[in-house]
Amino acid sequence: MAKKVYVCATCGALAEEPGHLCNPQGEKLSCSYCQAEVSPHEKHFCKGKLADIKYVCENCGRLATKAEFLCKPTEVPNA
Repeated sequence: MAKKVYVCATCGALAEEPGHLCNPQGEKLSCSYCQAEVSPHEKHFCKGKLADIKYVCENCGRLATKAEFLCKPTEVPNA
């Protein structure tokens, strides 16, 4: 099975995940949290997801609900 590849329209970089590119182009994605169909460059925030955010990546600052979604996860401190 062929892997999906996304290309950055700005610099031409390639990645298997669009979240690691500054201006990704490619097929629409299905949100793993709410299953909404979104374009790879579209900012998408699921209703209720913010309350479930438990981790932040120490490398890039990306937020996630599970540690395995990040390359260097650390728990979000309680506010």
